[in-house]
Amino acid sequence: MLVFAEVTKMAGVITSQLPILTGISSASEHMQALALMDELIEQYDDNLILIEALGNAITRYEDESVRFEAFNHRQGEIDTAVATLKVLMDQYGLNTTDFENEIGKKSMVSQVLAGKKNLTREHIMNLAHRFGVSPAVFF
Repeated sequence: MLVFAEVTKMAGVITSQLPILTGISSASEHMQALALMDELIEQYDDNLILIEALGNAITRYEDESVRFEAFNHRQGEIDTAVATLKVLMDQYGLNTTDFENEIGKKSMVSQVLAGKKNLTREHIMNLAHRFGVSPAVFF
């Protein structure tokens, strides 16, 4: 069993070699972190702890940086259910006429995609079943 002092020492060594794990403070560090993430995910299972730590640092920077403020604001306004439906449509090469069994007629699907109507619980359950995904991906 590792002793707390040994774990702390190892963490210190890692963060001294890779200080961006504890925080990213510039655009160049952000780019460095993204490049490193690309390398780490090549051997995902072996690098999982580093991927998670680096992912947290990247997320904190992107959430707090003024550089991403407008983007984050726009992201906050996106309806997750509609965005998920659009991705599925794109992935499967579908259009508004392909959802009569899950949502309804083409006009209803168009209204959902335009944000004029919301997907109902029944729509989401139908879509989740069709695409073999958890209904949670729509929230």
